[in-house]
Amino acid sequence: MTLALLPVLASAQTNPAAQNAPVAQSALPPKIESAPLDAPGPGAVGLLPSTRSGLPASLWRGSSPETLSNLVKAIDPPVPALRDLMRNLMLAEADPPADGQASVDHLVLRLDWLLENGAVDEALAMLDIVGADEPDLFTRWANLNLLVGDPAPVCRRLLSRPRLSADFSLRIFCTARSGDWNRAALILRSAETLGELDGRRAELLSRFLDPEFAEGGPALLPPVRPTPLEFRLFEALGEPLPTAPLPLQFSVLDLPGDNGWRAQIEAAERLARVGSLPPNRLLGLYSLRQPAASGGVWDRVSALQDFENALLRGRSDTVSETLLRVWPQMRSARLLDTFADLFGEALSAQDLSGRAQVLAQRAAFLSPKFEELAQQLPQDRPDVRFFTAIARGLAPDSNDLPDLPHVRAVAAGFAEDAQMPPALQEQSKAGRLGEVILRAIALFSSGAQGNSQDLSDALASLRALGLESSARQAALQLVILDAERARR
Repeated sequence: MTLALLPVLASAQTNPAAQNAPVAQSALPPKIESAPLDAPGPGAVGLLPSTRSGLPASLWRGSSPETLSNLVKAIDPPVPALRDLMRNLMLAEADPPADGQASVDHLVLRLDWLLENGAVDEALAMLDIVGADEPDLFTRWANLNLLVGDPAPVCRRLLSRPRLSADFSLRIFCTARSGDWNRAALILRSAETLGELDGRRAELLSRFLDPEFAEGGPALLPPVRPTPLEFRLFEALGEPLPTAPLPLQFSVLDLPGDNGWRAQIEAAERLARVGSLPPNRLLGLYSLRQPAASGGVWDRVSALQDFENALLRGRSDTVSETLLRVWPQMRSARLLDTFADLFGEALSAQDLSGRAQVLAQRAAFLSPKFEELAQQLPQDRPDVRFFTAIARGLAPDSNDLPDLPHVRAVAAGFAEDAQMPPALQEQSKAGRLGEVILRAIALFSSGAQGNSQDLSDALASLRALGLESSARQAALQLVILDAERARR
């Protein structure tokens, strides 16, 4: 159903001048604007429809926007499976918890989470869909475009619609880019007089507008967390900031390789750790060429290349030797799940023994095909039997638990009588599904820190909500990755 917004014609006046004024510009029918009465706000935009995410459109309905905001900002998923689940929540098409400004705020919350986790392309794609006609959305859209080095559309829109942003720095930058340097300088001085710019930002803009002003002066100290605009201003002054110590979103700038192969690999590893880079892309960067040095990242590249070559040749003794060398390298980089994604299936087909066999089996349980591969492994050790039960969604034998972290709490979460906590049950019945999922992830995070009951409750909750695969994979990852960390 749509609501037609018909133009309202002014009633006739007795004023002769009004009678003589033109009443129409053409003989065409007046333009009629329409909008659906039940159109969702911008907060409903997403890249994953329900058919792909498996999440309903009512995901956020029934929850308080403030509660959702606090939960999203507080949660730090401890395992890759739950980071993936969080990403799906942030990318899902679903109605916002409320309309009006709350709808915009909900989208901003999701965009900020994506940016903090390096998902720059996804955030830009969502803004391309919904547009940037709200000041808060324009700010994110402008930052993203400046981050990827495309300020032209930002400046065109800001100069045509200045009310979209109250950021004097951006206005000065865009005015200068348009060629009106004198006006940009005038705006800068006015902003300084009004106290709208702090001293360091004003100094940075002054040097940008007049590079000769900076000659012979001391170098500016870069901010700890620069904005994309500040990053571009330092670059324009010939003082580019290294991306490694900056927030994760800046890592995407090193992916093209303009700053060298090492920077490219290190940026890819940072993004892969949080699931913002496909494993195959990281493998492609590792395989670009032979490392010309040793130590640090180069030892990891060399070890992975040797392992991949051994796997292609298919000799078990060489595979075993290179696996024992590459595994600790990937463990120290916190990329064992990425390694398992790439090689877990291939390793399960190898005839290995000893420690190499244990690592190959753990890679299988960490891989996306954990359930399928588990059924092919020999059940000759307590850890394999435990992992196989979890991979199949079964309760492990309480009398046959391996000596590994979290196993009793995980076993309790998969017990037949395990139930979601009553408070989460009530929230689920009230239609607050998204909030309940977030609370389950928060419980899992608490459980990963040693609170066994929270871990059991989190797993029972995820399973009760139909997130069976996420629960199984998260449990396997927590036990295996914590066990491996303990070996350092």
